Amino acid sequence: MKLKNSFYVEPTGLAGGLSLWWRKDTQIKILGFGKHFIDAEISIKIERVWCGTYIYGPPYKEQKKEFWELMEKLRNGRGEKWLVIGDSNIIASQDEKICGLPFNPIDAKCYFDFIDPWGLIDMPISGGAFTWSNHRCDEEAILEKLDRILFSPEWNILFPKAVAMLDIVMGSDHAPRRIALRLFKEVGSRFRSQGTLTILVVS
Repeated sequence: MKLKNSFYVEPTGLAGGLSLWWRKDTQIKILGFGKHFIDAEISIKIERVWCGTYIYGPPYKEQKKEFWELMEKLRNGRGEKWLVIGDSNIIASQDEKICGLPFNPIDAKCYFDFIDPWGLIDMPISGGAFTWSNHRCDEEAILEKLDRILFSPEWNILFPKAVAMLDIVMGSDHAPRRIALRLFKEVGSRFRSQGTLTILVVS
């Protein structure tokens, strides 16, 4: 992939683990990390600076509340321009699930307690409604939207034309997400395109 910069959180045994890779024209300062997140300040050509938190939400019910409370603490210490990306391991409604156990609103309460006070927006992802599959057929097939791209209204002002799409699934039960950020620079009374920054998220 020709990405020379990286940061890793080691897995616990065979479970978990997180990593970031980035190009030399993007500056990333690691602000904090743990077994479920990497928190960073990102700047592109010095002109655009925001905070990004890359997550792997715990799959176990008893750990979810603690995780989203941690995310709330991170939000309190971040700037207004904030992007949260990764495997949330949360479904927010019955529409985000096909087959398997029915959706329980109580399981999603900790997620909504996190996003609602901050007005965070769940970015639509084109190419499919679900990001995870158990790779089984017929009655045994289960599809869910577990992966999310959350952003603050202030981040949206920075990247108003950001779009997200599903990529080709290879070697995982999660579909990769590709985010395209169109970059503009104000020149006089006009805006000049500076190209597109792509963020690829693989779970």
